[in-house]
Amino acid sequence: MKYTRLTKEQMESLHEEFAKFLATQSIDKKQWETLKSSNSVLVDEELDLFSDMIWEQVLDQTNYLEHFSPNFIFLFHSKQDKMHSIVIKSLLPDIDLMTSKGLEWMVQNLQSDKLEILRGQKAYDKERNEVLFEIIQQGAILSNGELYRQIEQILV
Repeated sequence: MKYTRLTKEQMESLHEEFAKFLATQSIDKKQWETLKSSNSVLVDEELDLFSDMIWEQVLDQTNYLEHFSPNFIFLFHSKQDKMHSIVIKSLLPDIDLMTSKGLEWMVQNLQSDKLEILRGQKAYDKERNEVLFEIIQQGAILSNGELYRQIEQILV
């Protein structure tokens, strides 16, 4: 398995896609029910294969990730050959960038010495989707890139 298995909730929300996936494997609903009670190894293999397929589709379409912590914001723009990043660090420990008040404070202080802002880029040292998945596993969330683009425009 390349990624992690989807959660029960994720699987339930994708039940139609999973049924289509099983059909491509020549497994109908009755056969699936039989497999679940008699062949847990094959069931695990099918769940893992489906999970990897879904992760690949999601990661292929992912262009932006965000990771927030109380004193840091990590913004990532994933291109085909490299990752661009903007890291914002509050130098005031009592500011919580995970709150709306903290974000407002950040916007008002982007040009001040109360924030440290780093920009970088790095070529992928392994497959792009693997890098994205690792960042997600560390707590990043998928993003539409709005915050990244806004900060980037301010920094130019």
